[in-house]
Amino acid sequence: MKQSPYHPDALRQEGGRGRERGPRIFAPGDLKLLLLALIAEAPRHGYDLIRHIESLFDGAYSPSPGVIYPTLTFLEESELVSSESAAGKKRYSITAAGEASLAEQSVALDGVRLRIELSKRALRGHDRPAEIHEAVANLRHALHLHHGRWTTEEIERVRTLLNDTARAISNGPAARPNEE
Repeated sequence: MKQSPYHPDALRQEGGRGRERGPRIFAPGDLKLLLLALIAEAPRHGYDLIRHIESLFDGAYSPSPGVIYPTLTFLEESELVSSESAAGKKRYSITAAGEASLAEQSVALDGVRLRIELSKRALRGHDRPAEIHEAVANLRHALHLHHGRWTTEEIERVRTLLNDTARAISNGPAARPNEE
């Protein structure tokens, strides 16, 4: 029996895609916004920020210094935070520009906090079974294979399929006929 190109084993064989990754924790820009919000609450060192984020995830995730420190550098270069060094450690404080930026992005920050709650459940394994995770990965792969070949009709077909599937999932299990 020929294996579907969307079967998980087929995906792992293609192009070295066998490397397993955990779920993406932050969407682009989320970490910058979260760090800015945490620094606005109280001036903090990089290590303090790492530990605070870890506590937000109930210990299920801890950002690496290789992610935190470059983001802090970006925030400082953007003049959203400032730092002062003491005993070889930088302590970051929010600037007036950072406070203004944070105020402008309050709705986005609410979204970050919601995604943290959802990610926390996923990291603890309460989100999706492995079979569903595989199916989502297969869907992403199928969409990547389609790259550059989108006609108006194909866009409509795929949009309808995805929206119908999303509605069916949201509506829950199909009602079963009453057994008599």
